[in-house]
Amino acid sequence: MVRRSRVHGNGCFARRFIPKGTRLIEYLGERMSHKEADRRYADEDDSNNHTFLFIADRRTVIDATVGGNEARWINHSCDGNCESEIEKSRVFIDARRDIEKGEELGYDYQIGRDKSDPANVDQIYACRCGSPKCRGSMLWPPKRKRKAAAKKRAPARKSAPRTARKGKGKGKTRARA
Repeated sequence: MVRRSRVHGNGCFARRFIPKGTRLIEYLGERMSHKEADRRYADEDDSNNHTFLFIADRRTVIDATVGGNEARWINHSCDGNCESEIEKSRVFIDARRDIEKGEELGYDYQIGRDKSDPANVDQIYACRCGSPKCRGSMLWPPKRKRKAAAKKRAPARKSAPRTARKGKGKGKTRARA
């Protein structure tokens, strides 16, 4: 059920108890290339964090503003009760734990960072999930400030992929809708 959310705008709420592992809904909308999604939303304001675009694979983006369903209203949560799963270029939302009737659904968008991000990108994509595990941002990976001493002790690690396109079942894109 879609209704106003304390997290952000509208949200989806469980109509009944949902057991862990339940497939809840497919993320639907117009399927297009990344190039088309970039073209379509090129003129959007950089400070707008609202998006209904989801990366399905390296070639396909789903735009839920056109032909989308209730799945587009599921809000981000750093420690969500749901997760996105991509199977054969289709995106599904599954319950990662038992969900109580009336509980808001949420999953980690893990939106990719980009070299062209504005300096205030973390403020633009600030998280409002309220979880004790909140990392403060819908972006992935979170920015980490390394201490000089820690750098000297451990060899530098490669960071996780900067784009949501590469993660399994991840992928709200940065283009806005």
